[in-house]
Amino acid sequence: MDIMNIKDRLQDALKKVEGFGEIRFGRREVFSLRLRNGIPETVNPIIDIGGSVEVLIPKHGWGFATFNKIEDIEPAVQDAIDASRAIIPDEPIELVEVEPVSTEVKDELDDDFHNHSIQEKYDLLVGYDSRIEGKDERIVERSLAYSEEFSDSFLLTTEGTDIFRSRSDAVIRCAVRARKGDLVQSAHKSYATRRSFGEIVNRNEMIDKVVQTALGLVESETVKGGIYTVVLNPDLAGVFIHEAFGHLSEADHIEENPQAQEMMKIGRKFGPEFLNVFDDGSVLPAIRGTIVYDDEGVRAEKTYLIKEGVLVGRLHSRATAAKLGEKTTGNARAQSSQHFPIVRMTNTAIEKGPHPAKNIFDGIKLGVYAIDAYGGQTQLENFSFSAGYAYMIRDGKIAEMVRDVVLQGNLFQTLANIEQVGDDFVWDSSGGYCGKGGQRVPTSEGSPHIRIKNVMIAGK
Repeated sequence: MDIMNIKDRLQDALKKVEGFGEIRFGRREVFSLRLRNGIPETVNPIIDIGGSVEVLIPKHGWGFATFNKIEDIEPAVQDAIDASRAIIPDEPIELVEVEPVSTEVKDELDDDFHNHSIQEKYDLLVGYDSRIEGKDERIVERSLAYSEEFSDSFLLTTEGTDIFRSRSDAVIRCAVRARKGDLVQSAHKSYATRRSFGEIVNRNEMIDKVVQTALGLVESETVKGGIYTVVLNPDLAGVFIHEAFGHLSEADHIEENPQAQEMMKIGRKFGPEFLNVFDDGSVLPAIRGTIVYDDEGVRAEKTYLIKEGVLVGRLHSRATAAKLGEKTTGNARAQSSQHFPIVRMTNTAIEKGPHPAKNIFDGIKLGVYAIDAYGGQTQLENFSFSAGYAYMIRDGKIAEMVRDVVLQGNLFQTLANIEQVGDDFVWDSSGGYCGKGGQRVPTSEGSPHIRIKNVMIAGK
């Protein structure tokens, strides 16, 4: 893109706006490749160009318009102005004041994905597929996928913010389905990087683990339902805190919901003093949810949600922070330059705790070690999560694999029942997305192992 010419065009268009205005414009290049049972199924290059205009005229509502090419910026600005003037809200919309910023944010690649040919990426998938093909007759389906995304985007506001961002992502995914008689079980893993194609090349251990898990599941028994002491591995613990607690911490969910306001009252005690939960979009080197600046131009930061077991914060856009009289946190995110920013998580995590992870099973007579997340749902404080797979814990030792492990309960009771938070914190390296309001954005989760008493496990 011709950066200077585009920036000048966007800045000129903003001069028409009375009040607050923001323009985002970007170019996104996506490539994906998939093999199913060794046969190419998808080769899909996409180039997407477009932008949006947001306008907030004093004493009026938000006006929003999209455009597909830079030549359409002027009529899009006028459409957004007209839309804002047409809305008179019940109460004025305010924005927390922020210092304008002018900067460039670029991912630094050690080994650029662009420098490797489609043939090389195809051969990589074929090589991974060959590790699975013919390995075991119980394997009935195998799927390998590679995807990469490059994006360049502008953010300009009437307040003087001027940010150019360049982001690069690559993800390798593997899924295996195994069958024994009428029983079919699946396992999957992914790995994401914003640094190096070489990290995608060195994933043999991940491929082998997916195969091992799928074969183990078809030989395992369904867990016996009951109440157990449960240990969650870092991947599942991270997904748990993201889904069950992170979404409740997004202020747009709270500001219009009296029940949520009471439930998420600052100062409420949620867990033991060694429980700390935070969201941090500023993590460097960049991981999946790192944004540095959000889509309102606010600097991302480490925001504690729970500190020493007590609720101390939540996630904000400029508007929600003004509405609740709190500090903005840099959590307004949009799926693309053509979507309206809403309050979203970035990298959400349970902080490293004081308990040695090597001893986390000690003293558990009968429990469950739940690993990875297969799926789940939440409804306010109630949750239900399926583990990817699990093992029984017997007399403090990991025992046999079990399947169909579903964890259910009340979030606040479960947080209060956390007995240990391990000292082995890691960021999840999978290629995850978070969905909300019809938009998807890349996110990551982190956690050490955690141990929770009195967890309801659904099973046979």
